[in-house]
Amino acid sequence: MGDSFTGFEKINDILTETISAVENSKEQLFDILGHTRNECRKIENELKKIREKVDTIICEVDKLEIVEKRSRIELANVSKNFHVYNENDIKNAYEKANDLRVQLTLKREEERTLIEKREELETRLKETIKVLEKAEKISKQISVATQYLKGNAEDILSTVGDLSKKQYLGIKIIEAQEEERQRLARDIHDGPAQSMANILVKAQLCEKLLQYDVKRAKEELGSLKDITRINLKDIRKIIYDLRPMALDDLGLIPTLERHIYNFMEENDILVELKVLGDIVGFESAIEIAVFRIVQEALNNVQKHSNARKVNILIEKTFTRLNVSISDDGIGFVIEDKITDKDIRSGGFGLMSMKERAELLNGKLKVKSSPGIGTKIYLSIPLNEEEDIYER
Repeated sequence: MGDSFTGFEKINDILTETISAVENSKEQLFDILGHTRNECRKIENELKKIREKVDTIICEVDKLEIVEKRSRIELANVSKNFHVYNENDIKNAYEKANDLRVQLTLKREEERTLIEKREELETRLKETIKVLEKAEKISKQISVATQYLKGNAEDILSTVGDLSKKQYLGIKIIEAQEEERQRLARDIHDGPAQSMANILVKAQLCEKLLQYDVKRAKEELGSLKDITRINLKDIRKIIYDLRPMALDDLGLIPTLERHIYNFMEENDILVELKVLGDIVGFESAIEIAVFRIVQEALNNVQKHSNARKVNILIEKTFTRLNVSISDDGIGFVIEDKITDKDIRSGGFGLMSMKERAELLNGKLKVKSSPGIGTKIYLSIPLNEEEDIYER
């Protein structure tokens, strides 16, 4: 027993040192990520300007080619009819044609240089994006590894020889959490954080303008209000993605109706919701589970199904809450989506829905075949007697 305890202590020491080293590397990687994102934005802005210049120079070259061609025709005509035109006319026609030819040559060289610059920037942008994607992937993997290593040493030892479905699911959950954290970080950095910086600059500008130009200051204050309004909207969307506040304020059905309305506004997919029974008074855990399962099902429809219509039925009986979600999309082979192998390869959506149902002693079934759409059935017991009877 003492030897085992010593072994655990050694493993914990190794894990502690490993975690410390990984977390130090993680901080450095975050700096690289920030620098690479800034580099991407810088290249994108520069590329946008170059593309505008290329478009402008192409138009100028096209116009100059037409004018230069006319000048050559005019020179040929003057030279051919030398008995009609004097020496000065011929000289002027030649100089005009020669000047236009030189201008056209210079413009074409400028066009070629700009196009090369554009292609170089496009290549740099692609390479930088690849580096950014790799860095984000490594960052996620490091975060997952750190979270996993922080687990109890005994738990790690007990599962080393038996990598089961639950382990893979646990890793997937951590990956999903890290992806969500990264998404939130990007959303906050690119949205509210940038807007707040802009608001600060605008506020400082207004403070100075109030002393010299009141009219301009009022215009800037109006712009400041618009930025603040957009910023507030972005923050509310981020909060809604974390947890819809309407679940607490209005309940499950109004929250689903609002989500379905927004879904139809953003996608060309008709969603019909039908409710049977009095869907109120449920525990918070049940409402959150049902909302997230419906949300995930609609996300899958939007991403994978090519469906035109979705039917959602929510029914409350004396003993159970039943939910049915069906679409008229392309469907899929069900065995390819919810097997253990698929957990490792990325099919986490259906598994997360199933896990949510099982946490509430419920059941989730998926029926689908290529060409006939997909149906998801969710059933959650509302009391222990029903759950015992079902077993």
